[in-house]
Amino acid sequence: SLNKVIIIGNVGNDPEVRYLDGGSVVARFSVATNERYTTRSGEQVEQTEWFRVEVWNEQAKTIEKFLRKGNQIYVEGRLRTETYTAFSARSSGPPTARTRSRRHE
Repeated sequence: SLNKVIIIGNVGNDPEVRYLDGGSVVARFSVATNERYTTRSGEQVEQTEWFRVEVWNEQAKTIEKFLRKGNQIYVEGRLRTETYTAFSARSSGPPTARTRSRRHE
């Protein structure tokens, strides 16, 4: 089997970079992809999908140096889906899925 995802989009926030106790480095940021299409009735629709991306070690250091909000980026890696329940008085809906692309070196 194969678990591979390719995302080409725009960075939604400056990367959050953390240096961990064991010497590892992790960078996290969001990427937005846009799809535009016209409905049968002629209405123009734009749909945006957001992805949370996680990059480790040397790639994380490169991300820290060069990547900024608004940059276009090509991401290739594995897709992991995490489900969690938001604990909020206003949040009574179903659990939310968060995706993460993670490539180990």
